[in-house]
Amino acid sequence: MNHHEPDFLANVRQELNDGRRWLDRTIVLAYACAAGLCVVAFTLMADAAFELFMHLYRWQGGWAVLLWMPAVTATVVWATRRWAPGAAGSGIPQVITALDPALETGKRGRFVSLWLSFAKIMLASAGFLAGLSIGREGPSVQVAAGIMHHARRWFDPRSGITAHALLVAGGAAGIAAAFNAPLAGVVFAIEELSRKMESRSSGVIIAAIVLAGLMGVSVFGNLSYFGRIQVPHLDWSALLPGLAVTLACGVLGGLFAKLLAASLTGTSERLCRLRARFPIRFAAGGALVVAVIGLVTGGATFGAGSEAVKHMLAGQADVPAVYVTLKFIATWLSAWLGVPGGIFAPSLSIGAGVGHKLALLLGPDIGPALIAMGMAAFLAAVTQAPLTAFIIVMEMVDGHAMVLSLMAAAMLASLVSRMLARPLYETLALAMLQSLQQQQPPQPPPTVEPSPAPPGPARPGA
Repeated sequence: MNHHEPDFLANVRQELNDGRRWLDRTIVLAYACAAGLCVVAFTLMADAAFELFMHLYRWQGGWAVLLWMPAVTATVVWATRRWAPGAAGSGIPQVITALDPALETGKRGRFVSLWLSFAKIMLASAGFLAGLSIGREGPSVQVAAGIMHHARRWFDPRSGITAHALLVAGGAAGIAAAFNAPLAGVVFAIEELSRKMESRSSGVIIAAIVLAGLMGVSVFGNLSYFGRIQVPHLDWSALLPGLAVTLACGVLGGLFAKLLAASLTGTSERLCRLRARFPIRFAAGGALVVAVIGLVTGGATFGAGSEAVKHMLAGQADVPAVYVTLKFIATWLSAWLGVPGGIFAPSLSIGAGVGHKLALLLGPDIGPALIAMGMAAFLAAVTQAPLTAFIIVMEMVDGHAMVLSLMAAAMLASLVSRMLARPLYETLALAMLQSLQQQQPPQPPPTVEPSPAPPGPARPGA
């Protein structure tokens, strides 16, 4: 153990003289800027695509939607399976799989690469064009991770910045840029992607995460995807309504995670076999169900759900009474179809619906506070990442009046969820790794040379 005090001047000279180290750091930060800008471009594309879908819905009516959604969804699933199978789904399980030490280095490109990042942007945007109940935050994780992972080829072989560190930085940068919340990205890196940061590169990695988040802030300002939440003053009368919202979201979020994990990893159930045998037809049929749900709710369940949340926060009564149930089903189906798309934003909207519904019954005067608690609690229950969920919602709240309430709601809901379901992303990542290992041809058993026969007894007179 080194007990010597650090020599400031010697360390400064070492830093200034090590030009290669500074070049590596510059490369990391440049790629972080590129990752953040790509997530920003993805955000703009996804929003524009969904606006086109809503224009179709408003001007052409229900029959056009019933034809459009199955056709576009089937095309997206076909293109994903044909050209970018690693881009299917959320994107977070792919990054976790790429971080697994059991994965061979040469196989990492199946889960994160520049091609998959490009494909993810295009295919997930097409998913928004289809009007599915998906989010862009999970895909942003895979997009940014693929870009950051590409930086490794420019490093000096002696660089202390590993591929593992780049993947962690990229995944967290995706969250930071998608939510305009650099702090959420740093916490997501520690809580979901890596339980500890590598000390040799932690400084430059955190700087990369923050810089990618600032790319989003520079374009969108401090605007939140769901708007700003104005909360009233809370007292002890909010305890029971807040507890009811938290427990309800914990149970529903745990059941959602359990259902989604079983759907995406199951092989014995009849529907899972049907999905595996006829993936394109299954996608078209599932999209038709999502379309019907959207028409029943007057369009409230289409897309991520941000507009419905804004209506709830504004106290408008045009949110359907069955919004939570139908948004739950639409999000589950959309994630099951195999389309590139995430569940972060839809989970936030489902949690907001739970808070809104219970606020109408238990405390209309504290409705915005219960909606915020529902958002944090449901997202924490689905992802079992309570700190990330708490910080994401905290960034939306105007002021710091709900810091402790949001933290308690996220922690309790995550605890309830852990009693019902295994961690969703880790379960999906493990299934991906096992599927990859099953695809490898079995290794032939080692050949054993036969040992020479022992010499026989010597004959007399020989």
